[in-house]
Amino acid sequence: MMKKTFRKIHLWLSIPFGLIISLICFTGALLVYEDQITRLTNHDLYYVENPGKHTLPIGNLVETVAAQLPEGISVKGVTVYPQPDRTYQVNLSAPRGAAVYVDPYTGIIKGECQRSPFFRTVFSLHRWLLDSPPSDDGIFWGKRITGVTVLLFVFILLSGVVLWWPRSRQDLTNGVKIALHKGKTRFWYDLHAVGGVYALLLVLVMALTGLTWSFDWYRSGFYKIFGVEMMTSTSADKKKSQKGEPGKSENLQSATTNRFTYWQQVYDQLAKENPENLKIEISNGTASVSNNRLGNTRGADRYSFDPRSGKITGASPYKTMDNSGKIRGWIYSVHVGSWGGSVTRILWFLTALLGASLPLTGYYLWIKRLYRKKKKRIVH
Repeated sequence: MMKKTFRKIHLWLSIPFGLIISLICFTGALLVYEDQITRLTNHDLYYVENPGKHTLPIGNLVETVAAQLPEGISVKGVTVYPQPDRTYQVNLSAPRGAAVYVDPYTGIIKGECQRSPFFRTVFSLHRWLLDSPPSDDGIFWGKRITGVTVLLFVFILLSGVVLWWPRSRQDLTNGVKIALHKGKTRFWYDLHAVGGVYALLLVLVMALTGLTWSFDWYRSGFYKIFGVEMMTSTSADKKKSQKGEPGKSENLQSATTNRFTYWQQVYDQLAKENPENLKIEISNGTASVSNNRLGNTRGADRYSFDPRSGKITGASPYKTMDNSGKIRGWIYSVHVGSWGGSVTRILWFLTALLGASLPLTGYYLWIKRLYRKKKKRIVH
């Protein structure tokens, strides 16, 4: 009786939302390798063909870029990669996330840093079904539909486990094998049921972390599980002020002189203290050094410095940060599978593809069952 109830739940949740689930999983699989594919297909933008012996001073390099920017746009910061053949990423004030890549040996701007149209479309499909945020306070339907779909996907997966659950040791043995020589229908059934079991844990991880971007109430509860209270923007600004991070007055004072003068000095000092060849980001009064470890791939040691002298005035090592400073990076790293390097990326990619196949094999089995029932009625 219980399995009959769960079979109905599994079926009637899957039918209307199956295609959206497949779309979300398939686009998610593509996004796992977005950075690698983008660098491969735009090699000249990210790499220098003939690296020289010495890079230009960061201050001079950034000045050169700043002099070429349109009015109203300024340099926000610079990202220096450890590989000698990588271009520098100079971050701009507008639009949001804008940057250019620069040859560090010549100062020549190689091009703009922007998401390719292909991956922009893939990301929009994955998150919002190609919808865009409303201009007013209306409902963001694309975001709402994907969020509800992923939430229901969790229940679909759990109900599927109940349906699969073996009653005996022999059933368990058969329940973890995909029969290759017992007919097409049996093969697709095993691919659906057994494939779902194999993919269950990782797909659940992807779904449960992904929901933090869909619902505020879910994100608050998810964070609270890890002992983190959601902060309002006002509270966050107050906390930064209490930590003594550079404020507006200090930035305004430094603006009267060349604010890029001491960026090379700051970089040299941080590179010396971190000889592991790490990515270093510098902006006006703050800097960060990537921790370059497995786990939170967005984790970094953070520093503040006096823009007028280049002197390091404060440090906040990643290992001493509380959970509130780490959880966002952890959620992202786990969601996209980057936390364990190449091995977890491969696992996440294959599992997302398997997740995309589950509704499709389910539709096949459902239609096949309807056809058999119809055929029986005709016979009788």
